[in-house]
Amino acid sequence: MTTPPARGTTLPKYIQLSELLIRDIDAGRLLEGERLPPERQMAVDMGTSIGTLRKALADLEQKGLLERVQGSGNYIRKPGKAAGVYAMFRLELLSGGGLPTADVIDVRGLGKPDDLPTFGTSTQATRIRRRRYLNDVPIAVEEIWLDGNAGTLSADMLAESLYQTYLKRLGFWITRAEDRVSIGTLPAWTPDDFGASGTPCGFIERFSWAAGPEPIEFSRTWFDTGKSVYVQRLK
Repeated sequence: MTTPPARGTTLPKYIQLSELLIRDIDAGRLLEGERLPPERQMAVDMGTSIGTLRKALADLEQKGLLERVQGSGNYIRKPGKAAGVYAMFRLELLSGGGLPTADVIDVRGLGKPDDLPTFGTSTQATRIRRRRYLNDVPIAVEEIWLDGNAGTLSADMLAESLYQTYLKRLGFWITRAEDRVSIGTLPAWTPDDFGASGTPCGFIERFSWAAGPEPIEFSRTWFDTGKSVYVQRLK
């Protein structure tokens, strides 16, 4: 049983625990029908209080991921579709799962450069650069471009889940995404303590849609294949 990251996060502790367990279920580290350890043992193992753990388990039960049997214990129920805040975050630790967090490197409004593919309906966009972690392990750097007509963001508006930020701050939800996974090299702006510019790495290009016919977001992610893997599960 893994523990939530020590890094700062805006998510309440019980949601961190819930999300970590959801990603462990998706990764196959917790199996359909598996009985979880006693709650007091789980609380100790996960470094939390019994009350916080029970709130996390109640969240899992509400999402249909847990069956609580009186006098017997808590049993995993695997969902038909992903249920967590990070359901569309496809990178996992090599051992599976891991709770995502992020450090913001830079946020600014810019005209769309010529090297970006066509997306959205504006010539302007918000560019967000972040470093991504799984359970405190640095695994990727990413660059997100949000179309100007979808709204404007600043650094103080961001949470770890950009999709939750879009919903709460700008009033829309990402409903689908298309990923293109290949090999790339770390960009020139990569922080020195993550890796050298030009180092070969995994590379993801993503187009994301809300309600309209045009994608409103384009992102690029460069990830360390020695620490993480891209996973897409078909259900």
